[in-house]
Amino acid sequence: MNATSDNAPPGPALTPEAEHDLDEVEALYDLAFGPGRTGLSSYRLRIGAPPIAALCLVLRDEYQTVIGAVRSWPIRLGDPAPGAPALLLGPIAVHPTRQSEGLGAQLILESLERARDLGWRAVMLVGDEPYYRRFGFRRALAEPIAFPEPTNPKRVLALELRPGALAGVAGPARRWAERGGETEPGSEAEP
Repeated sequence: MNATSDNAPPGPALTPEAEHDLDEVEALYDLAFGPGRTGLSSYRLRIGAPPIAALCLVLRDEYQTVIGAVRSWPIRLGDPAPGAPALLLGPIAVHPTRQSEGLGAQLILESLERARDLGWRAVMLVGDEPYYRRFGFRRALAEPIAFPEPTNPKRVLALELRPGALAGVAGPARRWAERGGETEPGSEAEP
């Protein structure tokens, strides 16, 4: 190894979000999206279910400050009710002073890999397709799915973690709690 790599500071540490991270993560989301973020239509899909703990990740800098965070929530897609299980990826945020370092991509890739390992078959998000396309998200896959208004349908994107997971799925996106609640999200019996 050369002297430069030996003296380079370690990169941000990726860890599961812990209970003591809540205030710091919420402050980061407020900074990134504004304090009115919980009024967005995608937040209505999160009502009644906690995020999937194994898919809630934070990035910490060398001072142990949270500089990035991602969460994923269980939702249901299509008719007939209760619909197919899927994840709603987000919110995803990176502190403004650390953007353009690939940290958001690191959070997304790790979250998707963990979701696949847990057996989730499909992931939805609201975002810009030119950015999320590199992770495999496509508007075309999401076209048959209706998110709550006033979500711009052109920003609703989908990714199949298992090929064909969204084949034939059409209709509204629903809150997980609307499914009847027989199984905990992310358990062995689901997705």
